[in-house]
Amino acid sequence: MRGQALKPPFLSPLKPALGVRPLLLVVLLWSLTIGLFAGPALAAEILSIRSATLLQIGDQNRTYSIQLACLAVPESNQQEALAWLQKHGPRGTKVNLRPISEQGGKLVAQVRVLRTGQDLGEALVAEGLATATACGDLQTAS
Repeated sequence: MRGQALKPPFLSPLKPALGVRPLLLVVLLWSLTIGLFAGPALAAEILSIRSATLLQIGDQNRTYSIQLACLAVPESNQQEALAWLQKHGPRGTKVNLRPISEQGGKLVAQVRVLRTGQDLGEALVAEGLATATACGDLQTAS
């Protein structure tokens, strides 16, 4: 046994199966686990506000039509709610989405502004421009 390098038993089967050096594999997995290769998280951002409850959101790869979840905006408040959203969520605002469902090709989601932590739907309700509904209900009241 003198002069022979000892191999940990858990690494020996990896070399033939993967064709890579086991130590390199262990280091790579370990570094990924502790986040050495992790970059900053990329947030979605508001590209446009199309109506009182419909936003166009984009990330680095694609765009989404997002229906604000769990609220209804009466027809009489549509313009004021639209103006409020344009003021508090202008183009380029970074947001976090919490998907609820999909409805007619639109993602129904709660939208939270990253900078302030403000949920846009909850804020519209707090401003008196919308009413809270059970999630999944029709999003615009007539």
